[in-house]
Amino acid sequence: MKINWAERVMVNSPVRIAVQRLLIRWFKKKTRLQPGARILEVGCGRGAGAAMLLQAFAPGALHAMDLDLAMIRQARAYLPPRQTAIFLYVGDVPHLPYPDAALDAVFGFGVLHHVPDWRRGLAEIARVLKPGGRYFVEEFYPPLYQNFIARRIFLHPEEDRFHSADLHQALKTAGFAWQAVLECPMLGILGVTVKEG
Repeated sequence: MKINWAERVMVNSPVRIAVQRLLIRWFKKKTRLQPGARILEVGCGRGAGAAMLLQAFAPGALHAMDLDLAMIRQARAYLPPRQTAIFLYVGDVPHLPYPDAALDAVFGFGVLHHVPDWRRGLAEIARVLKPGGRYFVEEFYPPLYQNFIARRIFLHPEEDRFHSADLHQALKTAGFAWQAVLECPMLGILGVTVKEG
């Protein structure tokens, strides 16, 4: 589901960019990615996170997708030319255009709770990751975005939303194990998972 104007303002704000920088720093402390890894950022927005991922992890190829063509256009303008191969495209998490076990890491910064069929999205992320690949997760739970105030400002799917236990079970079902996790069960979760197998 595309975000509305209010959330677009929020995710592109300097505060959100600063938070994302802290999240990437935390991710990097918790696990290593080999230089030259193939990584994907789902829901890349205007590309600020993708730029930070390039700097922090030195991937061999960075794939970044968003459901919104306007965001992909902004990302193209935002990301400077680099030696790293960068692939930007319009796409949806439940339908990733990769063969099985094609990627070393997937990053999702508050994206999965926007996906109506979030379980299929998780299954797709698991499918495209290599065994031992990492899924870097930042997610929010319904009390944060479906409360009285947030419902009037932001746009989110209403049906089948996940809480802590739901997300943990779905990750386990998809073949992920936690490597590191920080969670506030009423608000959200930050963590690094590893695809088993």
